[in-house]
Amino acid sequence: MIARTASALLSRTYNRYLLASVVALGFDTGLFLLLLHGGLPPVAASAAGYIFGLAMHWLISTRLVFDGGVASEGAARTGQKMLFVLTGLLGLTITMAVVGTGHWAGLDPRLAKLAAIVVSFQATYMARRLLVFRA
Repeated sequence: MIARTASALLSRTYNRYLLASVVALGFDTGLFLLLLHGGLPPVAASAAGYIFGLAMHWLISTRLVFDGGVASEGAARTGQKMLFVLTGLLGLTITMAVVGTGHWAGLDPRLAKLAAIVVSFQATYMARRLLVFRA
């Protein structure tokens, strides 16, 4: 019974995180494509989009995904924000590395970005679930 309840909670959290990620990804990718079209190099466009998406993700995550694990105001909340940003930097590093490697290898930057999304999503979810929003 307890294992089933824990599994259901994890599943709901994961599904909400997935939905939040899709919304944030829309902001990320939209800015990425806009900047890429404007002539910004792929890695820089990817980084800018990711940072904008990260800000959107914080807003959604703290209100709809991990609402039970959000620290109250003060030092605990500030620490949580810092950990969220650090996990975002992990995702940003993964994104830039994958896009940069893909670009270096002659891959279309949009395809490299798709690969980066998959890897970055899993890494940041696990880090945020285990480190940032521990219940």
